[in-house]
Amino acid sequence: MVMGLAPRLLGKAELALSIEDLSQANGALEGWQPEGLSIDGAARIVALTMYRGERPFAEIFKDLRRTADARELVALYRGLPLYPKPESLAFEVGEGLRSNMLGVFEAITQHNPYPRLHFDEHRWNHMILKALFVNSSLANIVGLDERNNPELARQLLDHVHERWAAGRGISPEVWRYIGPYAAEVGALDEFERALSGKPSEQAAAALALANNPSPQAKSLLAAHPAAAAKIAEHQVEQANISRNEVV
Repeated sequence: MVMGLAPRLLGKAELALSIEDLSQANGALEGWQPEGLSIDGAARIVALTMYRGERPFAEIFKDLRRTADARELVALYRGLPLYPKPESLAFEVGEGLRSNMLGVFEAITQHNPYPRLHFDEHRWNHMILKALFVNSSLANIVGLDERNNPELARQLLDHVHERWAAGRGISPEVWRYIGPYAAEVGALDEFERALSGKPSEQAAAALALANNPSPQAKSLLAAHPAAAAKIAEHQVEQANISRNEVV
């Protein structure tokens, strides 16, 4: 009843959130951002966080997911980290990740700390690769630097090879997550090519190497003094690379 009545009684307008509201949300759960939620979507999330019934919450969530429309699904998944026993929702989260609706996928992956808190390495890495496949930015995935790992770097390197072999471009964001393991996964030749590519790719590769303390990375970056100089002068920032732009 709550799910059905929320839009009728409260409307579907977007929440009007202040900077303080957003700060409090992040303080309650690091990485949680309610920005962009509608009033009825927020009401649905609040109602579910208060559930204290006898049925397991995962069963309730499953029933709601099966009957929800696209807007309702987005709201359901946005609230994942706040629900009772969130670890019990692994199967339902998997269904959302497999969805062909970008909004549902990004409700799980963008500005949502649930994956950082509850995904194992295999599911985490698969999520990152799908994000690239569906052209969803990596920048808003909570905990990406924290959860980065050598196996993900290898998989991203394979992704780079596949895209290049097909004559297709790649997101400059991938270099950031290959960079810490560039020597370990044998990616120095690929970084050399990226440093000779288009400006956004050069910037991303150079910044990734600048954050890698290995002698190989330092030597490769030194061989491209123009890119190194931009980093030293703070002309290249990660936020701009995430938007495929270069300052």
